[in-house]
Amino acid sequence: MKKDYLQFYQHITAPFYRHPWTIPLLRAVNKFVVWVMYVAYIVILVWVGKNDVLKAGPFLLIPGIGFILLSFIRQRIDAPRPYEKFPINPLIRRQKTGDSLPSRHVFSATVIAMCGLRLNLILGIILLALAVVSAITRVIGGVHFPRDVIIGFICGVICGSLLFLS
Repeated sequence: MKKDYLQFYQHITAPFYRHPWTIPLLRAVNKFVVWVMYVAYIVILVWVGKNDVLKAGPFLLIPGIGFILLSFIRQRIDAPRPYEKFPINPLIRRQKTGDSLPSRHVFSATVIAMCGLRLNLILGIILLALAVVSAITRVIGGVHFPRDVIIGFICGVICGSLLFLS
């Protein structure tokens, strides 16, 4: 596993090391997606609650409870991050240790995308695409293993699917 992951990480980061100007771009994309998701979530909550604030309840409670549960599970698992387990130099700087599985960034982006999908198909698809971009940047950045972001995405879809029951 160690050799396989190291080869995998070297393979996916090689283009960035060949073209160093792309490293700050990767970091910028990572931050951009986070900020777009923050803004999108606020806009979604305002949009849903504009005529009746109670309608925003499920859009606040379902992601919120999911986030708390995911954080609790993640803390219990306390999986190491790639840069803790392997001798890599992550492209996205991070000091935090543990709590790698599942990815909370990807979970949050995905559940916000599901909120968008509940309201508008095109908005949902765009936000889901950004959640995938977040997952990819987190893996290339060396702060998550692929399994971390895949499980975070699946958890976000499951949690967000509960919005379609309300």
